[in-house]
Amino acid sequence: MSIAQRIHPHLPYLRRFARTLTGAQEAGDAYVAKFLEDLAATPSDFPTDVTPRVALYRLFLKVWNSVKLPVTDDEETEGIIAIAQRRINSLSPLPRQAFLLVTVEGFTPAEAAMIVEVREKDIKSLLDVAGREIADQVATDVLIIEDELLIAMDLESIVTSLGHTVQAVATTKSEALAAVESRKPGLILADVKLADGSSGLDAVKEIISEDGVPIVFITAYPEKVLTGERPEPTFLITKPFQRETVMAIISQALFFNTTARLPRTAAA
Repeated sequence: MSIAQRIHPHLPYLRRFARTLTGAQEAGDAYVAKFLEDLAATPSDFPTDVTPRVALYRLFLKVWNSVKLPVTDDEETEGIIAIAQRRINSLSPLPRQAFLLVTVEGFTPAEAAMIVEVREKDIKSLLDVAGREIADQVATDVLIIEDELLIAMDLESIVTSLGHTVQAVATTKSEALAAVESRKPGLILADVKLADGSSGLDAVKEIISEDGVPIVFITAYPEKVLTGERPEPTFLITKPFQRETVMAIISQALFFNTTARLPRTAAA
C-alpha cells in the first residue's frame, strides 16, 4: 500500500488539527499543504515504526515546529469557537500540542508521546502544564458528586492541582442540590450511583434544568448515562480512571465553555 493510500483516511482530521493548532483555517491548510509537498519530495521520511496515523501527525508536527508560515486571525470565526481558539493560542507550544492530540484528536498519552517524540511521563507533565494554563483563563468552582471517599479525595487533588476550587463534595442527590442552591458551580464531576441509593444522574438533570453547566460523568456504569436521553454526556470517564485522563477532560470541558466562573475568593 502506498503512503498516499495509508494517510488518505486521516487527512481530514489532520486538517482539523492544523486549523486548531494555528488558529485559522487558511494558515492550517497552508501548513498541511507544505507538509504534503515535503512528504512528496522525500517519502522516505515517513516513519514506519508506528501506525500510519501516528506517523502522519508526527511528521506534520516536525514541519509545524520548523517552518514559520504567516498566521493571521480568522476574522470570520465567532462565538464559542473564537473564544476557544483564543484560549488555545495562549497555550505554550508543546503543552498545546499534547492537549489537542489527547483531547481533540483522541490519541492516548502513549500515542501522543510517540508523535511529539517524548517519554509518556513527559506527555503527562505537558497535559498538567496545559491544564494549569487553561485554569489561568477559566479557573472555576467545581462541584464533585461522589460517595466513595478515596475517589472523592483523588478528584479533589486533581481539581486543585489544575488551579480550580472545589466548591463542595456531595455524596447524595440532596447534598448536590443543596450545594448548587447555595452557589452555582462552573463545572460538575458526577458519579451515577450515590451513597443513599440516590442518583447523580437525577441530580444532574435537575441542575441542568436550572443552569447550563458543563458536566463530566465519572462512573463505573457508563450504560446508565449512555441511554440517548437527556443529559446524554459530552464528557464521560469510566472508572477506574487515569489521573491524566481526568485532567485532560476537565480542561477540555472548560476550554469550550463560555460561562466558566471564577472562584468566589478570586473574584472578591
